[in-house]
Amino acid sequence: MLILAAVILLPIIFFITNEITSLNENETVINRIYSDQLDAILFSVNQYSEDIISSWANQTEIFLDKLILLDETDSEETINDFFLSLPSLNMIISADSINDNKIEFYFKASIIHIQNEMIDSLNIETKKLLSDNEVLIKRLYGYQREGFKKIEPVSDSKLQRSNLLLLVSEADNSKKIYGLVIDPQQFIQKILSPKIQQIAGNEFVISVYDSLKNFQFNSHKEIDLPKIQQEKALWIFPDYRLGISLFGTTIEDLVNQRTTTNLILISLLTLILIAGVWFVFRNIKKEVELAEVKSDFVSNVSHELRTPLSLISMFAETLELNRVKTEEKKKEYYSIISQEANRLGRIVNTILNFSKMEAGKRQYNFVDSYLNDVAENVFGSYKFHLENKGFVFKIIKDETIPIIKLDEEAISEAIVNLIDNAVKYSDQKKEITIRTGIENNSAFVEVEDKGIGIPEADQKKVFDKFFRVSSGLVHNTKGTGLGLTLVKHIMDAHKGKVELNSEIGKGSIFRLIFPLTKS
Repeated sequence: MLILAAVILLPIIFFITNEITSLNENETVINRIYSDQLDAILFSVNQYSEDIISSWANQTEIFLDKLILLDETDSEETINDFFLSLPSLNMIISADSINDNKIEFYFKASIIHIQNEMIDSLNIETKKLLSDNEVLIKRLYGYQREGFKKIEPVSDSKLQRSNLLLLVSEADNSKKIYGLVIDPQQFIQKILSPKIQQIAGNEFVISVYDSLKNFQFNSHKEIDLPKIQQEKALWIFPDYRLGISLFGTTIEDLVNQRTTTNLILISLLTLILIAGVWFVFRNIKKEVELAEVKSDFVSNVSHELRTPLSLISMFAETLELNRVKTEEKKKEYYSIISQEANRLGRIVNTILNFSKMEAGKRQYNFVDSYLNDVAENVFGSYKFHLENKGFVFKIIKDETIPIIKLDEEAISEAIVNLIDNAVKYSDQKKEITIRTGIENNSAFVEVEDKGIGIPEADQKKVFDKFFRVSSGLVHNTKGTGLGLTLVKHIMDAHKGKVELNSEIGKGSIFRLIFPLTKS
């Protein structure tokens, strides 16, 4: 049995382990692909914003070169037009070097009338800013010499509460440092927002917000926005971040749902497989047990048949050879032959009745009967025989039992089987009682003995065909193992039942219960 269980269970365990491992690997791949997709979306927003700023940087260089050739009136008009074309640009800073003493400032029209004191303050602050970022500026010059124009943000700028972007230009032995002071919130709302909404579509929500969450722009205007699933820094404005989330059910929710569903299916499949293994194991065990009890049955029946046949043959041969000298002895031998013949007949009838019962061919003849009369007839037939064996045999009847439809022969057979069992399994205290009565709107007849009793673990099995208790005197006493099976079948045919109350060392009570109709 253990080998069978191992053969079936090991593939099941391997399959379940493999499925769970594959499931985890699949979910990891899905999460990685999804994460890469979100990264790609955020990258495209960052790339677009950087492209815009690069374009503005080129325009700024062209704009500053153009201003040199214009007079004051035209310069003012050109400056206004330039800032109008770049709505979130607040100021341009131009310096010849890090230590330039004359830094030029170009303002948006709304702040063009700035006081001289503020210009001086801006000049001082800008000089300090350039000095603090000397390493960064030198690196930008290095990029420039390699043919790569790069723009770097200065995140700690306090100029106009905007962000400062530095770029450099080195051409014709002339070095320039430019700073674009941009309002990030205006840039996000006016420049980035159309692109963000285009990329987000109806599948994602892309958000841009500052580190303190005082400002947040969302590609959709829903009141209840989904939780941000992934975020990246906005390259051009380090104090701002890009966040993205999925509309409706998130990919994590989908993965969790799929994982839960798959785990439930695997669990159900596991339970089904285990149930199947248990079912197969139980059936095989039953077949093995049935084969064993059938073998015991053949052995027991052989013994049961051999004993009376041997006695009949022995005493018949003795009488035939005239070896018995007294009439009293002959009478005793004739009695033994009769008893063993009856015993043999009962064994044969039991086997034949069981065979009919198994084939569904046993017929019952139900007639109006008195249960007391049936019990009384069995008692009368066995009284002399049992008393000769040293038994105290008595009957207690309830005279109020009404007429019941019974097959008298079948009920007599059932009571006889119970008496035979009581005789076989009585030990020192030989006392058997037949009792009739009414209880809970049912009539009953019971056979009580003071024998060895039946273990509680075996009490439900004693009515199974071929079953015999496997220990003690019960096992050592020979029998067919069919008597109680026939009793149960007879009671099922009468729509009644058999109850057993037994205790080891104190005896057993088998009660046949017949339901009483209202009439």
